[in-house]
Amino acid sequence: MDGSSRPPPRWLPFLVLGVGLLAISFGAILARFAQAYGLPSLTIATLRLGLAALLITPLALWQSGRTLGALNRRQALLTGGAGLFLALHFATWISSLEYTSVASSTALVTTNLLWIGIASFLLFGDRPSRLLLVGIVISISGSGLIFWSDSRSSAPGSNPLLGNFLAVAGSWCFSAYLLIGRRLRASLPLPAYVWLAYGSAAIFLFVACQASGTPLGGYSNVAYLVALGMAVGPQLLGHTSYNWSLKHVSPTFIAVVTLGEPVGSALMAWIFFGEAFTLWQGIGFVLLLVGIYLAARGEVR
Repeated sequence: MDGSSRPPPRWLPFLVLGVGLLAISFGAILARFAQAYGLPSLTIATLRLGLAALLITPLALWQSGRTLGALNRRQALLTGGAGLFLALHFATWISSLEYTSVASSTALVTTNLLWIGIASFLLFGDRPSRLLLVGIVISISGSGLIFWSDSRSSAPGSNPLLGNFLAVAGSWCFSAYLLIGRRLRASLPLPAYVWLAYGSAAIFLFVACQASGTPLGGYSNVAYLVALGMAVGPQLLGHTSYNWSLKHVSPTFIAVVTLGEPVGSALMAWIFFGEAFTLWQGIGFVLLLVGIYLAARGEVR
């Protein structure tokens, strides 16, 4: 996947990131369609990750078969932890779409950069810069405004406050996944890492489906096509494009690019589902994006 040592044209990483952002922005839209076709949120998460892991299996075995066969105990434990938090991330975030608007859900679930900054300070003693602290304060203010606005308005969904909390919980879980994955990725090539992370997460979700009695079969062909679209588009194309671009542009720039996801998802939700947002909710989105942008700037060493 990164086999060539020759650097790509300067414009190529930006094009790849643009395609990846577009693919990821469709994640919430496709999840909503899957729910409309009767797929439970837990089933959607399981199929998304399970199908993605199956699709990337030939590439992972071809490029990283020896690495996968020589995993040590530490790598196995880190893989299990990363898969668990990735499973929790998708289970909570996709569930949030049942209760709140796409715009609110995607805005709140993309706050992981802030929580990573806080966790890095508490766990590893990394001192945040002044700009990072300002970004955290502004983003938390924006999140609070979104909570307040949704609680007072007739936002789409049966319980906006619950949906918003699930979205934030999904961001916490994704932050833990990234913190663990950063250490695991240092010793594993990209195909092996992605296959292990997606596959272990799918196993955890499969067990959750069995324990809760959530069926994986018996749905329409269209529902399964939507789930396959989530695996190919947002999961493989979107996330893999970000991981590939890390070799050619700075992580901070990629973090800034991801700020477009809530905006893209909100616009598509307005087009496909007629989900408008209130003035205060819109102000909250702006504060959230500005805060995360400042936090990303503050992460530069």
